[in-house]
Amino acid sequence: MPKINVLPKTIAEKIAAGEVVEKPASVVKEIVENAIDAGATDITVEIRGGGILYMRVTDNGCGIKHDDVPTAFLRHATSKIVNESDLDSINTLGFRGEALAAISSVSRVEMLTKTEEDELGTRYVIEGGEEIAYEEAGCPDGTTIIVRDLFFNTPARMKFLHKDTSEANVVADLVEKIALSHPEIAFRFIRDGKTLITTSGDGKLTSVIYSVLGREFSSTLIPAKGGNKTVEVEGFVCKPIYCRPKRTLQYFFLNGRLIRCAAAISALEAAYKNSVMVGKFPACVLNITVNPETVDVNVHPAKTEVRFSDDRAVFDAIYFTVKNALSQGEERPTIAIKQSAPFKAFDRMTTEQYKQSEITEIKTEEKKPQKNEEVKTEKNNSFYYPVNTSSKPAALTLNNATANNIAEPVKTDVIKAESDETVIKAVKSEEVDSVLASPTEPAEDKRNEAPIAEPYVNEEVKEASVIPELRLIGEAFSTYIIVEKGNSVFFIDKHASHERILFEELKKNEIPRCQELLLPVTVKLSAEQYNAVLNSTHLLEKSGFEAEDFGNNTVIVRGVPASLIGEDVASLFIEVAVSLSESGLVEVERLETIYHTVACKAAIKAGYRTSDEEKLRLANEVLSRDDIFYCPHGRPVAFEIKKRDLEKQFGRIQ
Repeated sequence: MPKINVLPKTIAEKIAAGEVVEKPASVVKEIVENAIDAGATDITVEIRGGGILYMRVTDNGCGIKHDDVPTAFLRHATSKIVNESDLDSINTLGFRGEALAAISSVSRVEMLTKTEEDELGTRYVIEGGEEIAYEEAGCPDGTTIIVRDLFFNTPARMKFLHKDTSEANVVADLVEKIALSHPEIAFRFIRDGKTLITTSGDGKLTSVIYSVLGREFSSTLIPAKGGNKTVEVEGFVCKPIYCRPKRTLQYFFLNGRLIRCAAAISALEAAYKNSVMVGKFPACVLNITVNPETVDVNVHPAKTEVRFSDDRAVFDAIYFTVKNALSQGEERPTIAIKQSAPFKAFDRMTTEQYKQSEITEIKTEEKKPQKNEEVKTEKNNSFYYPVNTSSKPAALTLNNATANNIAEPVKTDVIKAESDETVIKAVKSEEVDSVLASPTEPAEDKRNEAPIAEPYVNEEVKEASVIPELRLIGEAFSTYIIVEKGNSVFFIDKHASHERILFEELKKNEIPRCQELLLPVTVKLSAEQYNAVLNSTHLLEKSGFEAEDFGNNTVIVRGVPASLIGEDVASLFIEVAVSLSESGLVEVERLETIYHTVACKAAIKAGYRTSDEEKLRLANEVLSRDDIFYCPHGRPVAFEIKKRDLEKQFGRIQ
């Protein structure tokens, strides 16, 4: 048996340093966190050679008294923990008392520090754990720590460092995250003499996001604020259409500390489940505030891993906060048309010139003599009625089917066209007489004709909604409905939009309609799927299914949601069983998964032909509701093209 020896101090410190100091970013993290704990409002981080050759952190915090400076570099020396009970409620970022000792044991460190009460500051130099200089010096209030030649005395650790550029990028990423966690502190990051990051320290998270992550990213975010009795959540989350292929832009901070938390990530992505495509991940900057007594941050020396006393409360707080933010901040995506090359044959007009030309055209049109010409409706489209904008009214012809159903003379104020959806304001018989009367033809000769609607725009017509908001333009590839509304053209995916409409209806209906099958269907499942179905029979009933245990991993299906008549019941139910067997889903998520499957199967299929009435009805439903922006898969249901963008594209305006 070899003899047991006590390790020398230098070896023990190098071993301990390996837990705290892995790379230059680890050094910067520990020193900056000490600066934040010291009450600094202005912190500057500078590195050279990726931080391996040189690192400097300057702050305007409270500083360290002259007599306490050597003690600060001893292991387990700290001012943040006094007794054992303090470990139960840690309010500072640092508390272990290992950072300065670990850093000084594997590098050359110089400290300049001064408190507000002292007339002179202190200069302290320590290399490889050995004190080199300890003297008074002139310096401003606060602390400056310079670290040179990292791992100069541990070549084995030096071999595992990456290139200077890679290490510098890691430091920059760290400074960005710390700046996001403390918007009240002004940060500056200097890399090889160039200032890369600057924040104002005005306390506004939006300012830091704009400065650190850029204007483009900040424009994709919506505010989120909420929580419960024990957890508060505040910050920003991205709009579903701007989700990323990786989780790199998910920032979670707990009481001002950057953390990695599986519960927080799960809650965030669960909130996006029916709004984001598979393979895409949401971005966020969320600050989580809890009572320090309900969380353990002393799990790992890096202090990025934490444990909550109640994971469920944290999950629910983040989930419902993000869910509410998405319901209020969703919007329909717009297609931005790239500007084409300037036209050579024609000079493009400015916006003012174009507006003036439109005014001139209208005035010229008004001067022309007008006739009582009939304005015919678009063929087979009773939803839209063109408007004659001339000063004299022109007649709007109704189809024969409508005219024959109206008795003469007209006594009512409202008549209906072919579609029950569209209501047209009719003119009373006296008004018909006055409109059709002329000096050469008595009004009585016109009384046998069908009554007409007023075609010109006036206040009475507007109040009666004569002019529908939407105009059906057509359909592309039997999949995308094209409609005009106001100054925009919309392209609507009929399957995705119908799927979302059905999905929302299923969620609202507490007792959906169940259609019993003439012949029940037996479905063979795997053991996992079989158990999941038996444990979720109440969820199946809520979604309109009627299923029973048939034994031997088999289920007999006696009824399905009424909207699914004609579908392959066996394959559909297997798909539902697969979704129910997914682990980690709470009851609400499992129920929504069933709704999602039912809605997808019952929705209009892409490529199927639909009538004009169905197209317009679906488009009106999509564009008139504020809860239909994405299908349950996360794909957008509609895109918008602005009239102004089209006019720019065609060179009408600049």
